[in-house]
Amino acid sequence: MPLLNTSLTLLAWLGRQGTRAVAALVVIGIAVPPLGALLKPLVTETIFVLLCLAFMRVDLGAFRAHLRRPAVVLAAGVWTGMLIPLLGGLLGIATGLPERAPDLFLALMLQCIASPIMAAPAFASLIGLDAALVLATLIASTALIPLTAPLFTALFLGPGLTLAPLDLGLKLGVILAGSAGVGLLARQLFGLATIERHKETINGCNIIFLFIFVAAIMENIAAQTLAAPLATVGLTVLGFVIYGVILLGSVLLFWRAGRERALALGFLCSQRNMGLMLAATGGALPETTWLYFALAQFPIYLGPYLLQPLVRRLLVDGSEDRDATERNHHSSSRRKT
Repeated sequence: MPLLNTSLTLLAWLGRQGTRAVAALVVIGIAVPPLGALLKPLVTETIFVLLCLAFMRVDLGAFRAHLRRPAVVLAAGVWTGMLIPLLGGLLGIATGLPERAPDLFLALMLQCIASPIMAAPAFASLIGLDAALVLATLIASTALIPLTAPLFTALFLGPGLTLAPLDLGLKLGVILAGSAGVGLLARQLFGLATIERHKETINGCNIIFLFIFVAAIMENIAAQTLAAPLATVGLTVLGFVIYGVILLGSVLLFWRAGRERALALGFLCSQRNMGLMLAATGGALPETTWLYFALAQFPIYLGPYLLQPLVRRLLVDGSEDRDATERNHHSSSRRKT
């Protein structure tokens, strides 16, 4: 029992570290390559557990509230699930990427096809964004993946992916349905009150499993950087650029829906779940694709830490603008009376 209590205390402490712990995962994963080699066979199982934990914490009440006014959720689901992969594929073809760098094109297409990561609502709440909106849009876009992934895989990748499009859709459906079933069953068994009471411990578990995933895919980063520093730096910059383009483009697209909603949806759309695609393909991907997937984790896991001050500033400015508008409105009303 003392050992169990100590473990739970450490997990709760880890869960309280928030964005700092998430950012530290990347550094540790690169610094200790042997851990990556040891943990690499566990990638698929780890992603499944992370999905189970995410579904276990689904706030069904908040989800239903957003579904009562579904216009923004549906628009964001179509944007992230259909238009982003369509635009990404067309841009890749226009630049000749499938012929010049087929393995990189495969990586970029799988990134575009992927739904947002299941940890996005947790990350959103850590930096002060609307986690309920993020969650509702996440579920809507994730539900499309077994249908859209085979479509865009067949349309843009064809023989570039060893896994048949329909097999990819089936595997994605099984992973998502299975994790949803386990997560919601656990929620039913333990109850929302118990889950909320132990949320810091669950956050700590999330961070542990995120570390397994990050360490596994970053196993060769240090060696690759030494062997081909320019290529590694170039792929890292590309990962940040694509992250930023999707983030900024999504924010601008939904800006008229309100500043808070636009920031939440932009953040969600930029967090692409490449791990889910790894799990669905069983990791059977070319070396360049694996390397890009690993390097593209930098903006995903550093993003919450880097964006937190900016998001808080924008939300505070937005609140001040609304307060000033309301004060002017009340003053005008009093003068009229």
